[in-house]
Parts: sequence; structure tokens; C-alpha cells
Amino acid sequence: MQNKSDKISISPLLNTELLEEEFKLTQEEQETLSNLFTDTLQNFEVGKIIKGKVVSKENNGVIVSIDYKSDGFIPNYEFSDIELKKLNEGDEIEVILDRVEDEYGNVVLSYQKAKAIRAWEKIAKLAENDEPVSGVVTHKVKGGLSVDIGIPAFLPGSQVDTQRITNFDQFVGQEVTGKILKVNKKRGNVIISRRKYLEEQRVEDKKKALETLEEGQIIQGIVKNITSYGVFVDVGGIDGLLHITDMSWGRIAHPSEMVNIGDEITVKVLSFDKEHEKISLGIKQLSPNPWEKIDEKYPVGKTIKGRISSITDYGLFVEIEKGVEGLVHISEISWTERISNLSKHYNVDDQVEVKVVALDKDNRRMSLSIKQLSEDPWKEVANKFKVGDKIKGKITNITDFGIFVQLLEGVDGLVHISDISWTNHLTHPNEKYKKGDEVEAIILGIDIDNKKVSLGIKQLDKDPWENIEKKYPVGSEIEGTVSKITNFGAFIRLDSGIEGLIHISEVSDDDVEKIEDILKVGDKKKFKVIKVNEEERKLGLSLRTSNKPKENKNKKEFKNPKKETRKMENEFSSKQKERPKSVLQQALEAHLNKNKK
Repeated sequence: MQNKSDKISISPLLNTELLEEEFKLTQEEQETLSNLFTDTLQNFEVGKIIKGKVVSKENNGVIVSIDYKSDGFIPNYEFSDIELKKLNEGDEIEVILDRVEDEYGNVVLSYQKAKAIRAWEKIAKLAENDEPVSGVVTHKVKGGLSVDIGIPAFLPGSQVDTQRITNFDQFVGQEVTGKILKVNKKRGNVIISRRKYLEEQRVEDKKKALETLEEGQIIQGIVKNITSYGVFVDVGGIDGLLHITDMSWGRIAHPSEMVNIGDEITVKVLSFDKEHEKISLGIKQLSPNPWEKIDEKYPVGKTIKGRISSITDYGLFVEIEKGVEGLVHISEISWTERISNLSKHYNVDDQVEVKVVALDKDNRRMSLSIKQLSEDPWKEVANKFKVGDKIKGKITNITDFGIFVQLLEGVDGLVHISDISWTNHLTHPNEKYKKGDEVEAIILGIDIDNKKVSLGIKQLDKDPWENIEKKYPVGSEIEGTVSKITNFGAFIRLDSGIEGLIHISEVSDDDVEKIEDILKVGDKKKFKVIKVNEEERKLGLSLRTSNKPKENKNKKEFKNPKKETRKMENEFSSKQKERPKSVLQQALEAHLNKNKK
């Protein structure tokens, strides 16, 4: 074994004769070597397309081997961004040999030139045969898109799709296929149309669809358009209508709740009119009808649980199972609570317990109730109260037309504003009461069917207007206090609480312009009764000393009204006769006279 410290010495070959002898070739070997050299030179002919292999990807370019004495370098700008991303070491690509050697002895290659030559060859052939060409959209340009089909081709915006496109960004990086509209090799221009390709494809697809479609067939389609009444679906070049009623066994407000434009969906052909090219499609028909045995699963009277699917002004829609919804009408929410805004009490997706109160299987309708899960408190009202009973309760609500008084938990009676007082004229009940006050009242009426109880407070006392004509006969004097003054007179309150009215014309024997000159609120005086009516609840008062009626200076008196009326009629008739006759009247009279003759 040789030691590490041992040195190997190599003697130099000084005998050149031995070297020549060692590498001496025969004639046959020389010819073979010459042929190999010639073939190699032919393979590396300048301007020829050859195949190369990617050795590595550098920051500024790609190193490519063509099995020559040196590798070639191709700059990044000869590749598109998409091509560079897809390019890996070991990939085979076509290149042009630009030069066998540059000043540094390196082979010079071009990917872009090779690609352009191949592309032009391909484009010429495709254009000649009217065949489509495919390429990748590299970027947006003015008026359209730039598509790499081996060389940059222009795809005008109007030719991108069969429908108007506003967002071209969605196509960048995507592979598209189009028909060649124009080729100009000298200028290096190629214009393609994706729209024309799609239209031609659609015609072909439509022919195939018309030949193969049949009722009951289950097919795939693309959502093209959505309206309020349904969805138009492309089923192989021909549009079919998916009506909103055929989308779900349940209730949907708008088709967009289920599908979006561009969605691929499975549909069933419900009907097909080949002559008029009309197709009706359905989605719900792909699953069994859940309403078929609904009366067996959810009979009337059964209590079930469900999910609130939507809330409207008139009620709650509750999903019992997929495709089955029922309505809880707003009147079926509570026996007693007056609910006007359901959204304040419930939310979508809330779980609720309901009772089935009605079923219409044919029209897929189910009526539900929440309030009927509990006993009707109005039955207790009918058993516990009767007309004429005195009750005591708290005021639960005050409105401009009256006050609500609680009879039982959740059951209120109404005291109308007219039944609060015999004598006090309230403009609003809150002048006398506030919420939470406890009051006594008498039951005036009970209407169980309409769930109404009428109450009265003034009926607790005797009606002061009763026998008023005997208490205060016309001509009698009574004492009262001025409670209110108006522009036409003053209201006088008596000790009994009754209010009488003294008109401004009855305040004094003389003419009075302002009643405040004679009377003021709080004044206590004696008044004479000049009019009393128990039925109309009116009491007329006066301060005048004279019984003689006042003369109205502005009033025109007629001694004989009938005579005066007749006189006015005669004057009007004579004036009418004096008026000149119109042309129409003259023609009409002439015609009548002619007929008489």
C-alpha cells in the first residue's frame, strides 16, 4: 500500500516519434472521422431550427444545450412570463442557431425566432383550412387583448365573447381559442376572433342537442341569465328555461338564491318542442316530492319543530324539512300581544315550535301556529267576566282614542275616550291618566270572537244629564263658573260637573266684539237657562236681561218667503228669455217647427 506522503512522479514524453506512432490513423479511420465532422457541421447550420435541452434557469436567461462544444444562452425577454414559469430543467425546446460562435466562442441561440417561424407556418396552414387557433392571453392592450399563439395576435374587445365584456382582466393568463380573421406576415399582424369560434361551436352544439335531447333526460347546463321568473340555461348550444317554480319544492323569492351566472348545474328536461326550439327544465324533479305524503308525516294538530327561513310583514316562513315550508301568520303568533314588527321578536334561522293547523297538499301550503300551542286566555274571560261587572286593573297602554286596562295576564279591555267622563271633554286620555295607574271600570261589552272587551269609567257614576230638563228648566237661574272662553262664546261649569254654553250674542243686551270684555275664566255668575236638551246633552245659557231676540242688521227679512221665491224665479226666467239665442238653438227650433208642419 502506498503511503500518503509518497509522491508520484511522471516522466515527460520526450520521444515524439513514439507519440506519432501512438496516434497514427488508418485511411479508413480518417474517412470516418471526416464524415462525422461533416455531419456535425450540417446539424449546426446557421438559421436552422434545432432541438435543445434546458440546462438551467438563470436570473437573466436560460442556458440551453444543443450537444455542441458550448451551451447557448437565451435571454428572459424571448420568453413570456407564463412560458418562463412553466419552463423546467430538462425540458426540450426548439431554437434557431443564430451563430456557431460569438466573440467569446459561445454558440448563439434564439427561442423567439424559432417560435415565430413555427407559428407562421402553423398560422398559414390554419388560415388556409379555416381552422381555429389556440393561445394564452398575455396582457390587455388598447381595444382588446394580446394572445400568444407563437407570435402576438390581437383579439379585439368586440370579438372576445358573444356577450358584451367589461372586465378583460379575467382572461389574462387563460388559454383561449379563436378563428383567424386576418393575417399580414409582412407587418407581422394576426387578428383572431373568439366570438366567431364560439358562435360556430354553438351552432354545431345546437344541432347535436336538437338531435339528442328528449323529455326526461338528465343533463348538465351552464347558467346564462337570471330573471325574476326563472333561469336561462345553456344545454349544449341551445337555451332552456328553468322556471322559478321548478327550482325547488320549497319557496324561494328569487332564482339568485339558488344559482349564479356561470354555474354548471344538473337539470331534467321536462318538455321539448323541437320545432320551436323550446325546452322546459327542472331541478326539483331530480328529487322526490316531499309534499306527496305530507299529510301522513305532519297531520293537522301535530306539534313540530322548524327553522325560520324568512320573515315578512304578514308572518314567519318556517322550514320543516328540505323543500317543505309552512307559514305562521302574524295573527297566529300570540293570543294577546299586539305584534306589528316580527323582526323585533324573531330572527332568521331561529328554531321554533309550531302546530300544524291546516294543509293544502295540492298547492303545497301549510298553515302553522305558535299561539295555539297554549290555551286561549279568552276562554277564561268568557267564564270569569260578564257585562256589568266592576273590575280593577292597571293601565297597560294609552292611545289618543282611549286607555287599555289589564283584566288577565295578556288580556286587556278598552275604555274609549268617550266613556272616561260624563262631563270632562278630554282631547287626550293622558291629560288625566298615565301608564301603570290602577283604575276601576265597568264591563260594557264582551266580544270573544273578535277578542274585545269594552269598559267604561264614567258609568261608575250616575249620568248628570239624566232628567236635566227637570233640574234646569228653561227660564230658571243657575250659578256657574267660566271654565273656557272661545271666539264664539264661553263654557260654564255647574256644580254637578255639567258644562253649558253661553253664546257671544247672549253675553249682553248690547253688541259685544270680544267676550273677554264681559267674562273671564274663573268668573262665578248667575246665568239664565234659555235652552236644554237631554238627548243632545246641550245646555244654553244667557246673561241678557231682555227676552226680545236681537235684530241681525245683516240679515234680509222676507215678509212672504214663498212669494219672494216665486218672484226671483220669474225674474230669472225673463232674463233667460232676453238672452240672444245661439246658432244651435235657432237650428234646433227651425227643425222642430218644420216637423210640426
